[in-house]
Amino acid sequence: MKDFADRFFAAVSGGDEATLTELYAPDARIWHNDDGQEQTVEENLRTLRWLSRTLADFRYEDVRRYVLPDGFAQQHVVRGTLPGHGPLEVPASLFVRVENGRISRIDEYVDSAATRPLQLAAATRRHP
Repeated sequence: MKDFADRFFAAVSGGDEATLTELYAPDARIWHNDDGQEQTVEENLRTLRWLSRTLADFRYEDVRRYVLPDGFAQQHVVRGTLPGHGPLEVPASLFVRVENGRISRIDEYVDSAATRPLQLAAATRRHP
């Protein structure tokens, strides 16, 4: 499971959509605490694509990972540089369910105050 998780987070931070598509089950759902919404795989890939293009030096640090019977949990800090804002640090935790070798569900908890600069950047992109 450690290798699977390493591969997943390397694909996210590297913007490797092909690998992410392999790792997600087609009907996987990704839930976020800051909006209470579930994303489809395509919606999540669109978000991750934007994030990897927007954040310079996008990386996961201070990683603590725990293997679970049906996947893994990870605590980390997302770090990078957001143009027009500067350094960004977002503490987060994910609970990842893996079934038949693919991610079937992610429940993500982020510090919503820390994501505010990203939300503003996304809103600016949609409404120039």
